[in-house]
This record gives sequence, C-alpha cells and structure tokens, in this order.
Amino acid sequence: MTSSTISFEVKSQLAKLLATENISVRRARTQTASFDVTSRVLTLPTWKDMSPVVEGMLVGHEVGHALYTTEEYFKPIQENPKLMSYLNIIEDVRIEKLMKRKYPGIRKTMTEGYKELNEKDFFGVQKTDIDSLLLIDKINLYFKAGYNCGVKFSIGEKIGRAHV
Repeated sequence: MTSSTISFEVKSQLAKLLATENISVRRARTQTASFDVTSRVLTLPTWKDMSPVVEGMLVGHEVGHALYTTEEYFKPIQENPKLMSYLNIIEDVRIEKLMKRKYPGIRKTMTEGYKELNEKDFFGVQKTDIDSLLLIDKINLYFKAGYNCGVKFSIGEKIGRAHV
C-alpha cells in the first residue's frame, strides 16, 4: 500500500466521520472537489501538487454540503438556471460557516488551505483589478481567500446598492 493510498483512505474515513454517514468518497480527474447531494458521493480531484492541508480543506468544504445542502437547494436553479453561480457562492459561504461552528478545529485548515490556493493564484485574480470584479465574485473571493486577498467592498456594496 502506498502512502498516497493510505492518505486517501484516512481522508475518506475522516469525511465519513465528519459527515456522520457512510458517504462514498472517490478520486477523479476533475478541476475541483464536489459533493453529489443525491448520490451522496464526495469527489476529490487528483491534483499533482495538492498538499494535505488543501485536501483537508476540500474534504471539510464538501462534507459541509453533505451535512447542510439539501435537494431543496436545487429548486430555484431549476426554475432559473441563471441563478446557479450566485446560489453556489452563497451556499458555499453558508455551509463553511456552519462547518466552522460544528467543527471549530477545521477553521485553521480551511484558512490555511484557501491561503495556499490564493498564493498559487487558483482563483485567477493576481493580475486582475479586484475592484473591477462583480460583487458576487468579490464575495466569493473574500469568503474563500480571506481579507488578505485584497478584496475591499465599497460603501455601496456594504449597504446593498452595488451593481451585480
């Protein structure tokens, strides 16, 4: 058994314990991690340079979907598919806040994991004028990469008068 196999088995068991159910965990050649709410499958990407902290952050995030995202979440998207990216971002913020409340120790893993991804420009914004981003993209970046990513909200954005 290789060390990566052992690591995957440990991460898989951790995901099942955190999710408090026997979810399936698999690896696949995907751009990011995901959780299928219906089939209860957590998919982790096979990035060649994924650190244990980033993998732990991905597990924590996707377990958040296992615990808190229901099939009800998809109803507004089915009615209006244009809402999908907006609802995904808001749902990600919501489930991560709930995970940090339920498992306070995961806060550090998520902070360090997103910091590492931001340093590698995973979000593709290092050469972007962050002030020119749409409000929803700023919200996503701020809640994933943290206040150190350079996102600053205008007064209009803070009081809800921004253009999205």
